[in-house]
Amino acid sequence: MQIVMILVPLMLILVALGLLLFSWAVKNGQYDDMDGPAHRILYDDDKDMIPREARRTEPKPDGEKDEADQTDTDTDKG
Repeated sequence: MQIVMILVPLMLILVALGLLLFSWAVKNGQYDDMDGPAHRILYDDDKDMIPREARRTEPKPDGEKDEADQTDTDTDKG
């Protein structure tokens, strides 16, 4: 029973230390995406050539669809 009284506070200290190290890593940019912007320049400007997950589209103010979205929905119907 005495070992539990030692291990529980030790475990809590280790968990707190891990959380502090993780938050330090996030704040210092250790998890930033360095390859994404470098690969994005290789894509063409044509929206139908860019994979759907790599598109950076901004919503239209009046709710209309882009041409690439309209052609994708047309092919899904057939």
